[in-house]
Amino acid sequence: MTRMRPRRKPPAEAAAALHRAAGYVLEDQIGYALRCAHQRATEIFNAVMAEFAVTPTQFAALAKLDDLQAVSQNQLVRLTAMDPATISGVIGRLVARGYVRPSPDPKDARAVVLRLTPQGRAAITAMKGAAAEVSRRTLAPLTAGEAAALVKALAKIG
Repeated sequence: MTRMRPRRKPPAEAAAALHRAAGYVLEDQIGYALRCAHQRATEIFNAVMAEFAVTPTQFAALAKLDDLQAVSQNQLVRLTAMDPATISGVIGRLVARGYVRPSPDPKDARAVVLRLTPQGRAAITAMKGAAAEVSRRTLAPLTAGEAAALVKALAKIG
């Protein structure tokens, strides 16, 4: 068995790679900026929503259920941009708190339909009343125009 040696980059290609690496500034990268913004938004969410003891993903699930009244778990995955494993844990915790009631889908016995309980509806109504403050504080360093442009741009790439 012959060993293959790694292909060496031609000198010009190697020089270009070194040049790109030398010009790389972490703080100028979109992933870094998004991560920092996400951390800020999460800290603000936790401070504003502390009295409700919910995570951002739990809040998102409750808010969508409030908007739609009844939805399958699969639909909720798509509507909240969560993966199936995450939504399963989120829904389990919301069911345990008495906020969500799962029931078999009358059209498809394999599917589960999720609905808010009266307790869940009261809780999300109170939460939504406070939640606008999260966005207000998160976007506070921006002008109104910058905030609108940022939200629009993020929606385009998300």
